Amino acid sequence: MPEIPDGFTRLTGSERHLPAQARRIRSADPNERIEVSIYLRDPAGETLASELERQTNQPGPQMSRNEYMARHSASAEDVERVEAFAQAHQLQVLAVDRAARRLVLGGTVAQFCAAFATELHQYEYEGETFRGRSGYLHVPRELEQVIVGVFGLDDRPQAQPHLRFAPTPGTGALVSTSTVSYTPLEVAQLYDFPRDLTGSGQCIALIELGGGYSGQDLAAYFQQLGLKTPEVVSVSVDGGENRPTGDPNSADGEVALDIEIAGAVAPGARIAVYFAPNTDRGFLDAITQAIHDTTNAPSVISISWGAPEASWTRQAMTAMNQAFQAAASLGITVCVASGDNGASDGLQDHKAHVDFPASSPYVLGCGGTRLETSAGQVTREVAWNETAEGGGATGGGISDVFPLPPWQQEVSVPPSINDQHQGRGVPDVAGNADPQTGYQILVDGQSTSVGGTSAVAPLWAGLIALLNQRRGQPVGYLNPFLYQHYRQLLQQKALRDVTSGDNGGYAAGPGWDACTGLGTPDGALLVQALLTSSSA
Repeated sequence: MPEIPDGFTRLTGSERHLPAQARRIRSADPNERIEVSIYLRDPAGETLASELERQTNQPGPQMSRNEYMARHSASAEDVERVEAFAQAHQLQVLAVDRAARRLVLGGTVAQFCAAFATELHQYEYEGETFRGRSGYLHVPRELEQVIVGVFGLDDRPQAQPHLRFAPTPGTGALVSTSTVSYTPLEVAQLYDFPRDLTGSGQCIALIELGGGYSGQDLAAYFQQLGLKTPEVVSVSVDGGENRPTGDPNSADGEVALDIEIAGAVAPGARIAVYFAPNTDRGFLDAITQAIHDTTNAPSVISISWGAPEASWTRQAMTAMNQAFQAAASLGITVCVASGDNGASDGLQDHKAHVDFPASSPYVLGCGGTRLETSAGQVTREVAWNETAEGGGATGGGISDVFPLPPWQQEVSVPPSINDQHQGRGVPDVAGNADPQTGYQILVDGQSTSVGGTSAVAPLWAGLIALLNQRRGQPVGYLNPFLYQHYRQLLQQKALRDVTSGDNGGYAAGPGWDACTGLGTPDGALLVQALLTSSSA
């Protein structure tokens, strides 16, 4: 390990671990030029979190962008301190975004290793190579309280898309004889989404960490649905681009699924797709760019990517959670897929885990169901779990990182099945996710059926765009409202309780549960409930 310079200390939360099977190939090229994002503290401290905790049952923005800038953007003094640190280590300041509290620095691997007292090596893991590190980063003591996190030194893949293709004969998976698929319009009708709304005037942001879409596919798909193709724009983050691979089974499937569901549910909304590299830096920068994008100004963000909490550094979770606090205060709803690997979230340690960022208390965690219908009506809905057939299951459980939020204290969130600790319960709501009752999409010229909680995040994002259009202002941070009124919403059937099924660790049941949250939506009744609340 490198020698720690005098006056330097560990950066809290920066510790990284390498995968057990990662093989070190060589030291990273010291002359390679890289870019790194530095996130700074909120000068108002914990004020924003405490303000959101006190939010009553009135959804909507808590402050204007100007108010946010005045109170929560990076202070000039903090920016100057980091700029002086960069200059002392021959690093360039490439960008300063005070609203996002982010500086982008450029330099060589050798310069960054010296600046943060770390080592970088090339590793091979599961067929991929990445630049990685282990242990802590180090910063001057005077910056210890200023810097929240340093991202971009390590470029290992961070997250997975939460989508599942319907199994077909010959794939080795058992295929249910009752496999069906729906268009997003049919799912919206089954959930009684308002038919007189289009999401006009709204922008839905999609976060994508790979893949791409073709305009030709989108035009053909929406023509099949009898809809005008929505306006779709690509936004490049950290060099990420709309880059279709041509393989429907790649991240292209995720991108197509997100656009086609959101666009079908809210065809009048603008869809802004933020493409970023699949690294912790790329993921975080895409989210902060979407939140503070005053050009597209999204009122709702859909995220269908994630990873178990244990796969993240604490600094990444802290910085991303602070970004979600900013979104909540500005009236932006963030919908996040809860994962497709059941209560284990895909880890093999025989413990239960939840997915992040779905476990952030400032997002709407979206779980999955199996939706069975007859003659255009829902006949049965259960927690999605196809693990017995070699498939997936809805993510959900109790966070190991985030405490139980105040607004979840009335819904009897159970203790963790690991060690009985109390924590943030995941998910908050649910929707159709079983690939056996999946969504018809068009990707790379091929029609296919897809499921996964990836589908639920854009489904809810589309619904929220409709809610925002009807209200005339965004609903924003929806969680406190849903939980404070959950008994009434369930009684009115604005939320449809899903009471059967499990995810391999937690069981569905009356009220909130760690498979389907508070249930699936009746869109028209949910709109009415929010309008009634706004006028009360």
